[in-house]
Amino acid sequence: MLVCGLLTCTMFLALFSPQSSLKSNFGETMDGAVADIIVRNWGALIGLVGLMLIYGAFNITVRRFVLVIAGISKIIFILLVLTSGQSYFGLWAGTAVIVDSVMLILFITYLLFAGSYKPVLKGSA
Repeated sequence: MLVCGLLTCTMFLALFSPQSSLKSNFGETMDGAVADIIVRNWGALIGLVGLMLIYGAFNITVRRFVLVIAGISKIIFILLVLTSGQSYFGLWAGTAVIVDSVMLILFITYLLFAGSYKPVLKGSA
């Protein structure tokens, strides 16, 4: 979760440099104040999901919730890119789809199997 969170936090770039983030991820730019607001907000929200993943890596009480929210966010992004009608796979968006898919598999694996692990304590009957 820590590595996934750090990678997801790289999207804070869009908060500080929206046009360069759009160009590197999608090969396109958007002009205007509204575009800057939307892209900056998008970057901030994704970055916050990254911070949640980092927090969840160290706090087991929120871990499942964080993985579900981050997983849903990543599913939506993956589906949007795959159904966009344009190919972004030669750009960072394509790489992000692959990386997010791997993260999603890890999240689902944890959610399915982490609850079944019960450590045996020494001296317990």
